[in-house]
Amino acid sequence: MADDAENTLILTLDTGPVTIRLRPDLAPGHVERIKELAREGFYDGVVFHRVIPGFMAQGGDPTGSGMGGSKKPDLKAEFSREPHLRGVCSMARSSNPNSANSQFFICFDDATFLDNQYTVWGEVTEGMENVDALPKGEPPREPGKIVTARIAADA
Repeated sequence: MADDAENTLILTLDTGPVTIRLRPDLAPGHVERIKELAREGFYDGVVFHRVIPGFMAQGGDPTGSGMGGSKKPDLKAEFSREPHLRGVCSMARSSNPNSANSQFFICFDDATFLDNQYTVWGEVTEGMENVDALPKGEPPREPGKIVTARIAADA
């Protein structure tokens, strides 16, 4: 599956490249949304507005406030037993389980208390050190950002 360019997301952060293996086997609807938004250039220039050491880095909100999303409809939850471990990519949402839209987070560490409550859609396979290097804060004073988000098949 590592050679599956259609299911590989390349985030170029201002700290360096991050390769994410998408998991349509776990969350087909969420993977489809991530690919759609990446192909539209939605994530380009979007910041990581919430970066908590030892927990996760959250981004995907074009307003940078943590309150925004895409104009597309919210997604139905696709919770799985996949554990939230270092490098796991999962969808952010409000208290409504079916409210994921465009915001996501990447776990820095074990966050298994989130299991079965958030939709896991991928995992970092390369470049986790570039996620680790993102400026910390809620929000960071000078947030790190996604320069580009591309599907490897389109590169």
